[in-house]
Amino acid sequence: MTAAVKNAQLVAIEQSGWGQPFRLFQPDNLAFWVYAVGVGAGALAMVRYFGSGGDFYRPALTGGVLLFGLYLIPWLLLLRRQNRYTAQPGGLLATGFFWGGVAATFWIALSANSALLEIWAKVGGSQFAADWGAGLTAPINEEFSKALGLVLLIGLAPRLVRSAYDGFIIGAFIGLGFQVFEDVLYVYNGAAQSFGVDQIGSSLQIFLLRGAFGIVSHALFSAIFCAGLMWVLGRTPGDRKVLRGLLTMLAAMFFHFAWDSMSAIAGGRVLLSITLPFLIAAVELWTLFYVLRHAARQERMWVRDLLGPEAEAGVVDPALLAAVSGLRRDRKAFRKLVGNRRWARHLLEGAGDLARELALAGGHETERVAFARAEVIRLRRG
Repeated sequence: MTAAVKNAQLVAIEQSGWGQPFRLFQPDNLAFWVYAVGVGAGALAMVRYFGSGGDFYRPALTGGVLLFGLYLIPWLLLLRRQNRYTAQPGGLLATGFFWGGVAATFWIALSANSALLEIWAKVGGSQFAADWGAGLTAPINEEFSKALGLVLLIGLAPRLVRSAYDGFIIGAFIGLGFQVFEDVLYVYNGAAQSFGVDQIGSSLQIFLLRGAFGIVSHALFSAIFCAGLMWVLGRTPGDRKVLRGLLTMLAAMFFHFAWDSMSAIAGGRVLLSITLPFLIAAVELWTLFYVLRHAARQERMWVRDLLGPEAEAGVVDPALLAAVSGLRRDRKAFRKLVGNRRWARHLLEGAGDLARELALAGGHETERVAFARAEVIRLRRG
């Protein structure tokens, strides 16, 4: 093994922070207390909000919690697949999720949105506020309130939250928390507006509507916004790209504005009202994958460097290294090369496990590293 390859591995482990534990309870850290106050105040506001009519609207509230709880499952599976490079600990992602769902939603956004909507009504009149108020309010209050969770996680785990890809994944979890809790809030408000008539039917209707467009909602907004914020902060050498970061953040805010101002943009034109959501969704998804591709570049380099000594020793062949540290097209090419989708998946998982064990061991030789290496060799031999 050459010294340069080993040094690159150690640098990748140090810069990525992969393998570092996450601990939320840090009484000597100001970020912990801000997080605790935010979630605690948000939980209290949530209890007060739902408590006033909780008994009467219990069917709607229960239905909303159950429906969007089930809705959460495929989202978690999807995001677990994306958390594939220098993967973030589950505890850190859960911490982000609850910030988005409790603190950002009920502590900040609920009161801030109401205040800013009143300002728009005073500035532009009631009709202006009805048409454009939500679109001018939510992208400011909600995106920054969610991103505050990312900033706090940097304070709580500075070695773990390093790259734009970290911001992308953590932002998606924060946005998902906001999305799910806000959807339950919509269910509750829908029941209240209909005076409790057909609460289950109303819950199901809101679930189908918001669930259908959930893929291009808060999880997407926050993933893009937080990736941009990490580019602005530039927490790893060579990863600071201020202009790209600002444009990315503005793109997320614009998408949020477009959704919340859909009716005003359409201006009563039926054809535009029908086609506009799909057009915006298509542009959003294209932007999402563009940001994801560029945000993951640093992570892919880290994985490649981390497995460099194993590639030099012949444990990981060039095709497998390219696939485990590459893009979707690289994994697709690897599956085609192997000729067996299931075997290719096992090889990729084995190489990923070896990378993780090397990171956990700090690049040193341990029994777990030796076992993971032996598994890769066994799988390669078929």
